[in-house]
Amino acid sequence: MTNAAAPTTKPPQNKAGRREWIGLTVLLLPLLLVSMDVSVLYFAVPYIAADLHPSATQQLWIFDIYGFVLAGLLITMGSLGDRIGRRRLLLFGAAAFGLTSVAAAYAQSAGMLIGARALLGIAGATLMPSTLALIRNMFHDEKQRGTAIAIWTAGLTTGVALGPILSGLLLEHFWWGSVFLINAPFMVLLLILAPMLIPEFRNPAAGRFDLISSVLSLAAVLPVIYGIKEIAADGFSVLRAASLVVGLLFGYAFLRRQQTAAYPMISLDLFRSGTVSGPVLTNVVAMFALTGYAIFTTQYLQLVLDMSPLRAALWSVAPAVVVGGAAPAAAAVVKSGVARSVVIGAGFLIAAAGLAVLTVVRADSALWVVLVGAGVLSGGLVIVLSVGGEMLMGSIEPERAGVAGAVSETGSELGGALGIAVLGSIGTAVFHSHLPGQPTLAGALTVPGLQHAARVAFTDGMNVVAVVAGIVMLAAAVVTVVALRSRETGPAGSCSDADREMVDA
Repeated sequence: MTNAAAPTTKPPQNKAGRREWIGLTVLLLPLLLVSMDVSVLYFAVPYIAADLHPSATQQLWIFDIYGFVLAGLLITMGSLGDRIGRRRLLLFGAAAFGLTSVAAAYAQSAGMLIGARALLGIAGATLMPSTLALIRNMFHDEKQRGTAIAIWTAGLTTGVALGPILSGLLLEHFWWGSVFLINAPFMVLLLILAPMLIPEFRNPAAGRFDLISSVLSLAAVLPVIYGIKEIAADGFSVLRAASLVVGLLFGYAFLRRQQTAAYPMISLDLFRSGTVSGPVLTNVVAMFALTGYAIFTTQYLQLVLDMSPLRAALWSVAPAVVVGGAAPAAAAVVKSGVARSVVIGAGFLIAAAGLAVLTVVRADSALWVVLVGAGVLSGGLVIVLSVGGEMLMGSIEPERAGVAGAVSETGSELGGALGIAVLGSIGTAVFHSHLPGQPTLAGALTVPGLQHAARVAFTDGMNVVAVVAGIVMLAAAVVTVVALRSRETGPAGSCSDADREMVDA
């Protein structure tokens, strides 16, 4: 493995020009749509239920199958892109995403929609690691790459926030299939523009694709994500615990395979550098807090403050003003010479400050209190995600950017699932300690005379969760600065000759 820590100064001719920056905007198209599809069904499920009449189990799978398949195939698709070409995989995924979006829009049964959502997850898994890896190839200058990855991170978080709003607006005027059908024209646009603006890149030394490793990675990730989410939703059971154990066993088999295979999907020496394993772990912790607390702010707006889903979604965009500026601001601070480890640690501290504000939220608090707290929390964690992503992608050889980006994205999915499970369980336990006979806030609000007590119990749970998550953020800030600072000997962005091996189609 090339020594990623050794700084390399790029000559001026390696700086990105207008074509690369326009190409970046093209790469944001699939990123926005894939991230929106994670949350776009928030409002559409009741309409789908009325039309397709799914069973309770089918309704859960309509919502969850996309994320499960996406998480399970990220590593496989990142490795595949390194071998066949990242732009080629991006174009294939865009075509598949557009076609399966049309299939989902016109599904005639719950089973057809579940199948279409699974295919959307497969196509989405080709898009996310491809976009991040191509940024690594298009932006050789470390400062420009930092800005590009900051924009990429902002696009990812913006897509998740816009999903419910777009869904609500479309459903006010069109049928439920419109939330899927809107993907198709944007994917057609990507298919037209990408060959003109985005260069091809593949790793000529990657060797043949290891199908066994692909199956093992899927068998490891899917049961773990499924088990965590099911425990978060319905509590502990032997079957859900067994799902976690099975996933971990397959994960061990996957790691053993990487040590013995002639052409491993992931070279394990990639993670011996703190500038790779460190950002992946900070990604997990950041998504733990960001996703785990989001379920409380969403319920607070809708059930405690009694907002309609669309109004709650619109108000939830308000913190995006902070989030939108956080990543570029962090990139500018890094450009000024501040160590990335310090900026990441500061991001965790900012997130802790946001959580401190959320500890004082009450059932009768003004709206601005929760919005400010959520905005500061999200802004701090976007700093962590963007600077960590730039540290990761700048410290590895471009030949391995695809699989490294996929591992980072898989970490995000795992962190989000853990956040929902752990923080959700803590909030639920506090709620039950106040109202032992009521399983959920929504159910308690239907009981006459119990509404105020239910809202107080829920906000008390929010406060405890904010304290726990804040402690985790403070610990992460200290560990990040201490652990990564000692390994960060210079600016990220070491570049091998392969960094310039661009294969134009």
